[in-house]
Amino acid sequence: MRAKINKSIAIGEIKAPPSKSYAHRYLISGALSRNSKISNVSFSNDIKATLSCLRSLGFIYIVDNDTVKFLGYEPKNDVLDCLESGSTLRFFIPLVLALNKEGKLTGTEKLFSRGLDTYLDIFDKQNISYSLDKNSISVKGELKPGRFDIKVDKSSQYISGLLFALPLLNGDSEIHLLGKIESKNYIDITIEVLRNFGIDIKINNDVIYIKGNQNYIHKNITIEGDYSNSAFLEALNYLGGNVKINGLNPKSLQGDKAYLEYYPILKESHPVIDLSNSIDLGPILFTMSAIFNGAIFKNIERLRIKESDRVKDLLDVLELYGTKYSLKDNEVEIFKSELHEINNVPLLPNDHRIVMAISILLTKLGGEISGVEAINKSYPNFYSDLKKLNVEVEIYDE
Repeated sequence: MRAKINKSIAIGEIKAPPSKSYAHRYLISGALSRNSKISNVSFSNDIKATLSCLRSLGFIYIVDNDTVKFLGYEPKNDVLDCLESGSTLRFFIPLVLALNKEGKLTGTEKLFSRGLDTYLDIFDKQNISYSLDKNSISVKGELKPGRFDIKVDKSSQYISGLLFALPLLNGDSEIHLLGKIESKNYIDITIEVLRNFGIDIKINNDVIYIKGNQNYIHKNITIEGDYSNSAFLEALNYLGGNVKINGLNPKSLQGDKAYLEYYPILKESHPVIDLSNSIDLGPILFTMSAIFNGAIFKNIERLRIKESDRVKDLLDVLELYGTKYSLKDNEVEIFKSELHEINNVPLLPNDHRIVMAISILLTKLGGEISGVEAINKSYPNFYSDLKKLNVEVEIYDE
């Protein structure tokens, strides 16, 4: 699908989209409690994947508007289709072993190309058998409690996946976090959610302690607003707009609320920004820096193993609009550039955050882009929300 976006000044109030990070975690915990109600759910493709996998494991629920009500559990062992959701795949692998001791998980080739090395190391140590191909993994064996030494320089999702499963095992466990912790806020969010469901977890320095033989208690939860996706809406305020975003928790653990700090300095200077704990902000921060004074971004390597190579793919697109940059292995400098409209209609990579970032750019430059259906992964209402804010958008089929 294509989007035609005219030069627009955004004005109005909008409710923040629900947090996808919290939604994954609350839905899994709510299912494990057998009887919980999770409200303010946005049914993006990633969240649909998590709900589908819960059903494949035997969790029973009904959907009522934006609320998911869990009604019980009748174990089964269907194939779990994770679509293109990295969180879903990495959260469910330990759960499949904890609940069923075997199972098969599928997804796109792109998803599986992002790797599962941390889990494969655990499987080798615990004699868990597995078969891995380009778009699926089958596992069989008993996930045993004990000590887990996990390198944390690739993804926090492995830690979160273990944290869901280890309380269910017959024995206590420890997770030792090795190396520089990146995206620690996502681990903190998982621990916060699990504690809300009565799970006993303690953390001391770089060790997480998890009691075994625990039960998830039922809760009724309303998911808080999402800073990751609200970052695109807030960007409109720095392009001359007057947008008020409602429903964000000022005390949230979400690391991506760092945009509140970054946007002012991007507009005023040529800052150095470390993306270690807010990696998903990369696309919109790159784009806003190109519009303003440029910036240096450090620790960008994990952007290369997302839904696309967000470093190369985004810079390729920004370059079409006149952006100048210098790229090193784990750092990029974007220079103050003269941006301009283009006549062609670029096909953007299948990456929701790149599509949304370039859409924000087009509210300043005007133009058309193709491949905009990628927003369905995380924020299906993105364009309808832009329209509510006086942005002139037309969506049509190729």
